[in-house]
Amino acid sequence: MDAFAPSDTPGFPPLLHGVETQARDDPFERAVADARGGGAETGALYWSPADDTLCAAVVLSPEVALNAAATILYAIANGLNDCIGALAPPEVGVQHIWPDGIAINGARCGGWRVAAATQDDAAVPNWLIVGLSLSLTSTVDDPGQHPDVTALAEEGCGHLGRVQLLESWSRHMLVWINRWEDDGCRPVFDAWLGRAVGRGSDITLPQGSGVFLGLEEDGGLVLGTGEDSAVIPLLTALEQGQDA
Repeated sequence: MDAFAPSDTPGFPPLLHGVETQARDDPFERAVADARGGGAETGALYWSPADDTLCAAVVLSPEVALNAAATILYAIANGLNDCIGALAPPEVGVQHIWPDGIAINGARCGGWRVAAATQDDAAVPNWLIVGLSLSLTSTVDDPGQHPDVTALAEEGCGHLGRVQLLESWSRHMLVWINRWEDDGCRPVFDAWLGRAVGRGSDITLPQGSGVFLGLEEDGGLVLGTGEDSAVIPLLTALEQGQDA
């Protein structure tokens, strides 16, 4: 075997270690099941060898209450933005759809899921898991009939493989998690908002309609409604979106 040939198994930074699942298995569901059974280690990055979709999940042990811990999702999403920005052609743009969507050049390309050991937003969870799903190749029969959905291969990124993306994302993710821990949420939020779909515009969400003004200190979306504003909590939106 050529010593310089690319490996089918990603290598991760020292704080992370890979757990490969079967191609038919969902890494997020596997990580959650392991965590509930006491078998998921902090820093485990579960990943699937499936070819059409990049599926992964990272196990974290936050030291703050759930309502604050959940905001780490923004740091992890920024890591993906930097990952694709570093690897993809310059015309490829990554956007964030609040609270858990991923868009490439304006079309939805994937999303995030979050699970924790507790549903009490004032309690410190023993574990928190963030899952990623990103379409590498088209997941619809006729992509031309679905302009609101895309895949990396359709946006000039067919050369990007699963291993390359996982390795890059893991490194950029750790940079942003360190910033989230050291500098607080605001610089993380500001970076995320710079790529947020609909910021400053009228948006419609299951929780209401109004102008997307920004994010409050716990990551909730501030929605302008006439002369007033309302906050949609991040955890509420994540729970409702994942129950849908």
